[in-house]
Amino acid sequence: MTVVPYKEKESGKKQQVAEMFNNISKNYDFLNHFLSLGIDILWRKKAIRLLKKDQPKHILDIATGTGDFAIEALALKPEKIVGVDISEGMLSVGREKMKKKGYDDVIELQLGDSEKLLFDDNTFDAVIVAFGVRNFENLEKGLADMNRVIKKGGKAVILEFSKPNKFPFKQLYNFYFKAILPKIGKVISKDNAAYTYLPESVEAFPDGKKFLEVLEKTGFKNTQCKSLTFGVSSIYIGEK
Repeated sequence: MTVVPYKEKESGKKQQVAEMFNNISKNYDFLNHFLSLGIDILWRKKAIRLLKKDQPKHILDIATGTGDFAIEALALKPEKIVGVDISEGMLSVGREKMKKKGYDDVIELQLGDSEKLLFDDNTFDAVIVAFGVRNFENLEKGLADMNRVIKKGGKAVILEFSKPNKFPFKQLYNFYFKAILPKIGKVISKDNAAYTYLPESVEAFPDGKKFLEVLEKTGFKNTQCKSLTFGVSSIYIGEK
């Protein structure tokens, strides 16, 4: 079953996800850091460090949103980072951020569909995604296209929520994620569905070994999964 933000609407997942992020774009950064108690920043840093020895010069950040992961990737001293997202609302917040911080000469944010990337084969040294793959309408199609645009020997680093399975953290997490987080998210974002969709989409996502199997099926090799913060999120790595 496909999980969508607005169950009463007939539009597809892609359109609904774009609409949802347009609706919450103004408060997205604040809510991200607030609801995760700032831990999401540490997760991004950790994920980017995994590319340090590769020293990628051209990086693609898929589902870039407001560009936080792209900014983190500047630590790798790349020549160019291209961020792609389906939400114009998120991108306009991101472009403003880049201008303010003086990063817009290195980071370029463009409207685009992660399942139909408008880049040639073997273009990028690395592809990064933070909390975006579970929003793909067609997961395999998105990952296969990601693989297509990576150069041979290049890497994909994917940061995504996962489901803790150890007592008592699993129970605490489920209570927070399903009972507390949607209420706070609804009040601040003014979008009734966005932070109900978040736990539902995480629940439906094939995390851990299952996701590694999908990565391998779509052409990645030497895949790895690194669990973070008692299994709340995971970093997945795959090579082309």
